[in-house]
Amino acid sequence: MIIDVKGLYHSYTNDDNYAVKDVNFSVKKGEIFGFLGPSGAGKSTTQKILTGLLPLQKGKASIDGNNVKKSPNRLFNTIGVSFERANVYKKLTGIENLEFYSKMFNVKTLNPLKLLRMVGLENAANKRAEGYSKGMLQRLVFVRSMINDPKIWFLDEPTSGLDPTTASKIKEIIKDKQRKGTTIFLTTHNMHIAEELCDNIALINEGEINLIDSPRNLKLKYGEKLIKAEYKINGELRKERFSMINKEEIDKLNEIIKKGKVETLHSQEATLEEIFIKVTGRGLK
Repeated sequence: MIIDVKGLYHSYTNDDNYAVKDVNFSVKKGEIFGFLGPSGAGKSTTQKILTGLLPLQKGKASIDGNNVKKSPNRLFNTIGVSFERANVYKKLTGIENLEFYSKMFNVKTLNPLKLLRMVGLENAANKRAEGYSKGMLQRLVFVRSMINDPKIWFLDEPTSGLDPTTASKIKEIIKDKQRKGTTIFLTTHNMHIAEELCDNIALINEGEINLIDSPRNLKLKYGEKLIKAEYKINGELRKERFSMINKEEIDKLNEIIKKGKVETLHSQEATLEEIFIKVTGRGLK
């Protein structure tokens, strides 16, 4: 496993008030692993421990075979971190931010202008970051995390505050990086991006992981086995749900389909947010 976490605890007050408690999970090479939960659930705390921004207090954590407690400096060349909050140098231009950041690594870095072009910031490359919009800053932080072509990529709410077109572009970049072998650790409370991108997800709430599985398995386990159909009889539009395990209802639906009267068909599968509520009793906001 390229990321392996066992019995992880962390307290900001150095007592038994834990922000994360007994967290256990592992991530395979080339996997997109989602950490899904509401604000304050422990997602960012876990990510900060793995990336060396917080000390490992209790438990074990390794990245690419390196103990995060003993060898954080060795890891910096191989990981990339995109933060939800845009922590950039506002007096520097977009390209200057990337050039400055690239000097912190002891490995070959990617071309800053090409990175800016990937997210539509090439025309703002020589503009000071203080003049960037919130969405532009988010894109700058995102490509900055790619400057060292990371082997392991930590993303914290990468599409937060972005318009649908830009968010779609960001998701395509993430998918492309995975196809090239990058392992991605994605923290989010956005059920849609987790469902679309992740191979496996961990549902975390109040510092504890409730379950780990693939989005597909979770939806099959917790979803209703129903089909919602809209069809017409004598010109009248009807809406009905059919059980996928009741033979009579299956036969009725097949008959409607044979007669060509169906206008829409939808499986009634649970969303990740519905699953999270079932498991934890609270929403993802």
